[in-house]
Amino acid sequence: MAAADREALSSWENPERTFDLVLKVKCQTSENEGNIPMLNSVPKFCFPFDIERVSQNQVGQHFTFVLTDIESKQRFGFCRLTSGGKVCLCILSYLPWFEVYYKLLNTLADYLAKEQENDSNDLLKSLYSHPVPKANALVSLSVHSYFITPDITGLPTIPESRNLTEYFVAVDVNNMLQLYASMLHERRIIITSSKLSTLTACVHASAALLYPMYWQHIYIPVLPPHLLDYCCAPMPYLIGVHLSLIERVKNRSLEDVVLLNVDTNTLETPFNDLNNLPGEVVSALKNKLKKQSTATGDGVAKAFLRAQAALFGSYRDALRYKPHGLIPCKKNIKCFIPI
Repeated sequence: MAAADREALSSWENPERTFDLVLKVKCQTSENEGNIPMLNSVPKFCFPFDIERVSQNQVGQHFTFVLTDIESKQRFGFCRLTSGGKVCLCILSYLPWFEVYYKLLNTLADYLAKEQENDSNDLLKSLYSHPVPKANALVSLSVHSYFITPDITGLPTIPESRNLTEYFVAVDVNNMLQLYASMLHERRIIITSSKLSTLTACVHASAALLYPMYWQHIYIPVLPPHLLDYCCAPMPYLIGVHLSLIERVKNRSLEDVVLLNVDTNTLETPFNDLNNLPGEVVSALKNKLKKQSTATGDGVAKAFLRAQAALFGSYRDALRYKPHGLIPCKKNIKCFIPI
């Protein structure tokens, strides 16, 4: 199974600070490399579209990319395009605080437009020096700037979760279920859209609905042009590709790839993954999702969680073990099988 225990893979459990860096990247210098290895690829992720074919009005403003290190820890790059898509403000953080950082980026963009650099620096210094707060804590950065930290251990809710809200609005229930089944079958999956915010929201939300499992194959919410060959990888992946680049991807003669076009709400797949899941589980999940079409709260996330429980809750029945026996776990640690 591609999914694993979420707690074992969390990057946000003990971060040292709320964010690591804030960058202002100009499009025309995106090919230049800096002196810090980690930053060399960041400018390219800040402009993950065909800059000669589309404008900021076409691609939108906010989006999020992910950098995964050798220990599988994910560092998020929260971005906002400004100046007609020629400048990108980017916040790097291990914390998946999507709504918080998008709001902060809007404030920074306003300061930038008004040339209030001192106010911008004071705001960032205040947040950078602030200890990482607990969930649902009020954080005041200035007289007019504050936020409440999200509870990232809980189920995402609509409309509070921007990712889940955009996903549920853009993709119908049938395609959502098809994609869910393909993820459970560990397929090679590409999601595409002309709006970067919608694209990355759909990738993040679709992965989040595997809770309490976790997608641990290649995971790239938005793929920059110089990495399009990743779509030819011979292993499972979940990748977001901006629509301006999708023809270049298709020209690579992809095989056995599931493709979801969010703009047209169409899904192409060579598999019958949904039919391979238990019919009663799929039917119950579909009915619950359709009832959530106009509802708010965590109903959508709970519906998928119930499906996960129905599919995998009896996994122990498939295990063969000796009473009070030991089985090898990761890192050569011995552990008892729960009975």
